[in-house]
Amino acid sequence: MFKRAGAKNTNNKIYQFWQQDNHPIELTTLQMMEQKINYIHENPVRAGIVNEPQHYKYSSAFDYFEDETGLLAIQRIW
Repeated sequence: MFKRAGAKNTNNKIYQFWQQDNHPIELTTLQMMEQKINYIHENPVRAGIVNEPQHYKYSSAFDYFEDETGLLAIQRIW
């Protein structure tokens, strides 16, 4: 399956594992930004890595949920 997908794309030599499409969306409102940030924060939860978004060590969710600074300083949107 990966070889067949790779053959259809000239950017590959043999196999293609990841999708190469992207669909940028302009984030025009605070509501849209919040939705996307929450989606990203929920990824480790959906993957079963943690039970709460703020428990994922490398997530900015800690900064949003705990009002403290995580591993990296971020600039919060709201």
